[in-house]
Amino acid sequence: MKVVLTIFLFIINNLLFSMTPADSTNWEIHPSFKYDALCFVNIMTGDEFYLNYYQDEYDKFKDRLDPEVSASLANLKKVIKEDNGNIVSAWLCLYFSAVDSETLAGMINTTQDLSELKANFQKSPYYSDENWVVFESLTGDLITVFSWLRKIEFENYWNENIKSRITDTVNSISKNLHLYNITGITEEHLGQKLSSDTITVYMLFYSQPHGIKITGTRFLTDIAWPFEILIRTASHEMMHPPFDLKNDRMLIEKLELLKSDEFLMDKVLNHDPSFGYNSLEGFIEEDCVQALDQIINEKLGIARDPRKRWKENDDGMHVFAVALYNLMKEDSYNSGNYVFRDYLIENLSNGKLLNGNIKRIYNEFYSE
Repeated sequence: MKVVLTIFLFIINNLLFSMTPADSTNWEIHPSFKYDALCFVNIMTGDEFYLNYYQDEYDKFKDRLDPEVSASLANLKKVIKEDNGNIVSAWLCLYFSAVDSETLAGMINTTQDLSELKANFQKSPYYSDENWVVFESLTGDLITVFSWLRKIEFENYWNENIKSRITDTVNSISKNLHLYNITGITEEHLGQKLSSDTITVYMLFYSQPHGIKITGTRFLTDIAWPFEILIRTASHEMMHPPFDLKNDRMLIEKLELLKSDEFLMDKVLNHDPSFGYNSLEGFIEEDCVQALDQIINEKLGIARDPRKRWKENDDGMHVFAVALYNLMKEDSYNSGNYVFRDYLIENLSNGKLLNGNIKRIYNEFYSE
């Protein structure tokens, strides 16, 4: 049965690759109160990592917290970040992206009756029964926090003080988006079609320092970032996830081999959890996407210097991205009929990403 499933996945991957990549991208870009409010909730947990960006905003509202709300915020941070290794804002935005509600009243109603959110979220590649139990356990805290935001009239504050700043950024960016066919070049490098040729960007004020992928071909970015970063974020986020770890047993087994690599596992186990990627699977997915987006952005002429990028970003943790990127450059990746999932399995099977080679490639890359 396992062999049959693997053959089926291989056939499907190659059929998808044979499809012609999209010849254009339909861009949509909007402000979003809902996603900004969820990112604001993360700030109000008092997490020092985010106060580096939003101390002034936190100070405006911290004295309006009451003990019940403070306890709920603390529990959200504990359960989502400390216990489960997720980013509070990104995790909440992902779940609430399964419904259309854009107001606090709608978010409260959704949280009181999760049936629609669950039904929609189960259709996404991000759903798991285990994580749903965690999300469901937090509904009381979420209702408490959302009700507090309504009590302090945060929606009015956002509309009067934040929305116009976002709209100005949206208007300045929109005129140049049509120049970038991110859908087509992403499909070309993944070797598979995206679910849509429309990319929807939600521009926020409270999402630093993260770009956040949500359900569908949609992502969140921040007005603090210049235009090039928006395009780089789009090329990155559209590739999540670059493979199917729910059903692809062969890939799951191959990734297990990486647990024997001490150099890699030191980064997986000992990096700052505020950066996210706190499981081997999440870490490898992110590094695969980073290697892919570096190749894409070099072709688009908007890439950062790769040595500087991977030395500085997230305290230099992305060593697998460095190794994979170098192999892809050696192989002139995408000059042939590559399906990324197959390419990754091939380089795990032949040992090029095992046997101490990640450290060797990394050291050679930075010794040049």
